[in-house]
Amino acid sequence: MIRALYTAASGMSAQQANLDTVANNLSNSATAGFRRRRMQFEDMVYQNMITPGAAQSQQTVSAGLQIGLGTRSAATEMIMTQGDFNQTGNSLDLAIQGQGFFQVSKPDGTIAYTRAGSFHMNSQGSIVTAEGDALLPAVTIPANSTSITISQYGVVSATTPGQTAATQLGILQLATFANPGGLSSLGGNLFQQTASSGNAITDSPGGTSGIGTLQQGYLENSNVDVVAEFVQMILAQRAYESNSKVVHVADDMYQQINGMVR
Repeated sequence: MIRALYTAASGMSAQQANLDTVANNLSNSATAGFRRRRMQFEDMVYQNMITPGAAQSQQTVSAGLQIGLGTRSAATEMIMTQGDFNQTGNSLDLAIQGQGFFQVSKPDGTIAYTRAGSFHMNSQGSIVTAEGDALLPAVTIPANSTSITISQYGVVSATTPGQTAATQLGILQLATFANPGGLSSLGGNLFQQTASSGNAITDSPGGTSGIGTLQQGYLENSNVDVVAEFVQMILAQRAYESNSKVVHVADDMYQQINGMVR
């Protein structure tokens, strides 16, 4: 009975982490460029009462008797499916049609990556995120620009008063990874490369690496499917209730045994 208590408790703990993941997905259902996560579980160590394959006699081999000791949350897998596009009409809102990431420079000089393309201009005319992190490669837009154009291939152009044609200001680059699911979430719509993701592979939008193209005036919505998350929440709740029931049953059986030895 004691084993059953701890085994069921491990299931309750794992489902609590699962519910935490679902809650985070739902809370970010309106976050631009957000990538939902899915909890992965694995069974824990087994207690071998009889080792599988052990010889019971000269003619027979045992199938074994193993009792599992529960489950645990092993990892949260980041789902990289594309979110829907939302047209904003803002010239500095950019959506990536493909698997690439924008590169931004953090205050400490490190490079972070994001799918959220809601950019702005700072006082120096540089394109930055809402937190003020500069988009890389850096592009400076003249303060008196009357229009800003960013092509699907990342070419940034601007028109100033007195000009009949736009002036090219720079070319944006995107980054991709061998395993984007291995990126580490930093918060603030930012990711950081890890040994699991591999090093960033940079290229211009629409390049030969298949990194994707840009859509000016659009933002990529979160890829959270609210209906699917509610279903997952119900499943997590039912699994939690089932493990809780096991705890109560094991406790009742243990109570009966204690009553017998009085």
